[in-house]
Amino acid sequence: MENIVVVGGDGFCGWPTSLHLSRIGFDVTIVDNLSRRRIDRELGARSLTPIAPIAQRLAAWKEVTGREIGFENIDAAQDYAALVELLQDLQPKAIVHFGEQRAAPYSMRGETEKRYTVDNNINATHNILTAVAALSLDTHVVHLGTMGVYGYGGDGLEIPEGYQQVKVTGDDGQEFEREILYPTNPGSVYHMTKSMDQLMFQFFAKNDGVRITDLHQGIVWGTQTSETKLDERLINRFDYDGDYGTVLNRFLMQAAVGHPLTVHGTGGQTCAFIHIRDTVRCIALAIANPPARGERVVIRNQMAETHRVRDLAALVSSMTGVDMAFVDNPRNEAAENDLRVSNQSFRALGLKPTLLAEGLLEETVDIAEKYVDRYRPSTIPAASIWTKANKPGIVKGVDEVSFPEAA
Repeated sequence: MENIVVVGGDGFCGWPTSLHLSRIGFDVTIVDNLSRRRIDRELGARSLTPIAPIAQRLAAWKEVTGREIGFENIDAAQDYAALVELLQDLQPKAIVHFGEQRAAPYSMRGETEKRYTVDNNINATHNILTAVAALSLDTHVVHLGTMGVYGYGGDGLEIPEGYQQVKVTGDDGQEFEREILYPTNPGSVYHMTKSMDQLMFQFFAKNDGVRITDLHQGIVWGTQTSETKLDERLINRFDYDGDYGTVLNRFLMQAAVGHPLTVHGTGGQTCAFIHIRDTVRCIALAIANPPARGERVVIRNQMAETHRVRDLAALVSSMTGVDMAFVDNPRNEAAENDLRVSNQSFRALGLKPTLLAEGLLEETVDIAEKYVDRYRPSTIPAASIWTKANKPGIVKGVDEVSFPEAA
């Protein structure tokens, strides 16, 4: 059996991916320092769904499926020697790299969180690439990036998959055609680290022949996959707090307790979305379709559809009967933007994504309403402020809203 290492395999995307890869026949080893659990304690937040200790999760998977997933408590950003030793021992077919602090709001909370996000994300990526190159492994590195590296300029162009054809005019007026990385425009420290990742990938692919796929993913929605549904001890995270909760999860949680859906600003921000079930499928497809050694980095846009935030709120409102409420936006971003994105490569590989209109009812009933007794209303308001006009920790129209306890 072929070995797969999943760095960050205890997290929201990493856990269901680890289970899926194990189920389809890979020998999976999770590398994780359990930092996401530590951050929950730090924020006084928790997943709406009950997350079992990692040992119980792994034992449940073995009990239910008969398959075993290995676990190594290694900090990929800090313990380079342990990472090298593990990779040398396993000689993995692929490393799936989720080992980065993934929340834009958390990365903007303050100096400590900004520095942690850069230190952790950049070091983890560099250590993984350096180890693969130093050991001369023919390992395919599959990295979970973000659509946020492109920014949200709304200039009407369809965003290509990573690379942009440009023409450069020389001193003599002659035009030269070039292909460059699509210009990055990060909106947070988190997005900045993903933009920096791209340059490291280009270098290690060119200089060391490391085979790399970079997946620019949209906002992930949904909680469960077919694997995490097998046993409640395997359930995936549902984050709804102001730092880690996605806009959709916030709406679903508010709807479950009858609270108006708080739309930031005009709600005119257009975002890309993908269901967690499709995330794990895309990872498997990426592993099955690696670049050849010496080829440039493969960049795939991992998304299914785009929606304006206010339209998303209207969709949830129509399904649940809960009203919408427009509040001040804590982020420094354009009030309105368009987003057109190419996702042809995954569709060509056979991906048939789950769309929001098809899956929202399941998410509302099976998750938000089922676990509503675990709801902590104080964690929903945004505490990370992009705009200097707002005082730290206070967002007009957001923090002033009452968040009632669940009935």
